[in-house]
Amino acid sequence: MRIRVSVLVCALTLLASVTASGTASAAPQQDHGLTIAATPNPVIAGQGVLIYGRLLGPANGDRMIRLYHHISSSHRGYTPVAVTTTDPTGYYEFPRPDGLIYSNRDWFVRGPDGTQSRTIDERVRALVSVAPSAVSADTNHAVVFTGHVTPNHAFEQVFLQQQIGSSDDWRTLRTTTLDPGSNYFIAHRWRRPGEHDVRVVFGGDNRNASGASDPVTVEVQQAQVPGFTIDSSDPIIATGGSVTISGILDRAGTTTPAQSTIVQLWGRAPDHGFRALADEVTGPGGSYSFTQSNLTTNMVYYVATMSNAQSLPRRSALLFQGIRDIVTMQTATGSAMSGQSVTFAGTVQPDKSGRVIALQTLGADGDWHTVELGIVQPGSTFQFTWTVGAPGSSEFRARITGDQHNVGAASAPVTITATAPPPSSLPPAS
Repeated sequence: MRIRVSVLVCALTLLASVTASGTASAAPQQDHGLTIAATPNPVIAGQGVLIYGRLLGPANGDRMIRLYHHISSSHRGYTPVAVTTTDPTGYYEFPRPDGLIYSNRDWFVRGPDGTQSRTIDERVRALVSVAPSAVSADTNHAVVFTGHVTPNHAFEQVFLQQQIGSSDDWRTLRTTTLDPGSNYFIAHRWRRPGEHDVRVVFGGDNRNASGASDPVTVEVQQAQVPGFTIDSSDPIIATGGSVTISGILDRAGTTTPAQSTIVQLWGRAPDHGFRALADEVTGPGGSYSFTQSNLTTNMVYYVATMSNAQSLPRRSALLFQGIRDIVTMQTATGSAMSGQSVTFAGTVQPDKSGRVIALQTLGADGDWHTVELGIVQPGSTFQFTWTVGAPGSSEFRARITGDQHNVGAASAPVTITATAPPPSSLPPAS
């Protein structure tokens, strides 16, 4: 599903005259003399919305327009929230600023001589954050995921999910209930080593549409073999980088270092078998170290001793080494007027043609949230088109999740500043 979000910020005026006009118990029937539109729709909680339209017919300039809303979770009817006047050609707009809209609602407007617009349904997605207690853990050792759902959805459920392969399908691992402060705590342990992209999802209700956290990558390692350790200098590195694989070998069944012992580094890439990569002799204290350079795909390593007349061969645990994608994204302009489109373009390395990639924006909670999905094109390029909303600045980035070959990554943020346009330049309303 494609989702578009414009980040909109603007001050409202003439609020005092709205309060005096009272509450509407139900939405009126549409009069075709007054149009209305809202952008974006859906929106993520806390982001601004621009509501606009036109009063049709003669003498439509400088006429009063009132905006009404009904909050879906409220038992109240429609309530007036803002008032403005049309420009000389009958156009009007209501910028609803950041930090104001946190729940689903309906909008309509009323004008002079009994005119009223259709009613539009604004869907507002909950914000979900996630933070793992560790991004690398051993098998059967729990990783604790904590976070928050905005707005407060105390005592409702959230779901810890894991990505299936390199698809946009997710499998639920655990379910828990939000506490009174809308916080959650989920612990999960994996029995098998490997890399996992996980997220937390709020399923939605009458107050908010569903929302999902930005995925996080957890690398699960096999438990260490006593007397023969193996570690990485960095469990996840960027494509093309280098890493040091090191450890300590003790004599079998003892804690005495096994120095001057030949050890071999073995490794395999996805879809390949293990092969010997390098030999080394352990140093004082039984230590060894191997450097692997120009890595472009996830690897699995282990270190083994050579067999001889005095001892049987031994080997370390498996070590999973993550190699992160490199994502770049840019735009030709850092500013545009409301209603205009901005194009983001970028690349992913290594080649990820055919993979799903997300456009994300920085939410009111300080976390990144997906606002649009796309497909990486042949040549490993991608493109998003975003329609600028009300005046203000917002940050965007591209985000791709991992697959068996690489750990996912995000681009550096790009800032877009929206400037105010003439209302008549906005897309047509109905």
